[in-house]
Amino acid sequence: MHKTKTRTRALTALALTLVLGAGLTACGDDTSDAAGQAEVSTTEHNDADVTFASDMMTHHAQALSMVDLTLNRPLDPEVQGLAEDIREAQGPEIETMADWLTEWGEDVPETMRDHVNGGHDMDDMSDNMDDMGHDDMPGMMTADDIDDLENSADGEFQDMWLEMMIEHHEGAVEMAQTEQAEGKFKDAVDLAGQVIETQTAQIDTMKELLSS
Repeated sequence: MHKTKTRTRALTALALTLVLGAGLTACGDDTSDAAGQAEVSTTEHNDADVTFASDMMTHHAQALSMVDLTLNRPLDPEVQGLAEDIREAQGPEIETMADWLTEWGEDVPETMRDHVNGGHDMDDMSDNMDDMGHDDMPGMMTADDIDDLENSADGEFQDMWLEMMIEHHEGAVEMAQTEQAEGKFKDAVDLAGQVIETQTAQIDTMKELLSS
């Protein structure tokens, strides 16, 4: 009788363990679904990918134009190096995203870089910014912001640039997080992860430079 009770308790414990394990697995599946992570594809894309590529192209273009404003300004070497790092990273990313949009048959957005590279000066670029309707993106500077930065005194420029670029980067990270949650095209989702990693590190660097 004692052996029978012992065996019964063991079987009951095993059954309870299996039930609990199945429940935990189900909860894990629910958590994954609740996160809303879209299934990625190496060939297919969705509307979130198009929005990410279009908006991030515009966002990057403004960052590069802000980098252009550092030319001929007296900057600490660390800040100058950071500006060049931003240029080296975001220029190729713009080209990559433009290629995606072209392959998908989508419009490639007009950006601030088109105006600068087309022979227009920064004043023309600022005049056209609000007309482009992109200043509502996270972290985007307005035309007045860019004017204030361009016209600031040398002694004020560096801190103003760092503060604006921190806000700009934080907006880019927010946009990239949305792509990670909703995007389908694997390369775009991977690029979003790269943006988050790179720009988060640069935000930390810029905050340290401001506080030093």
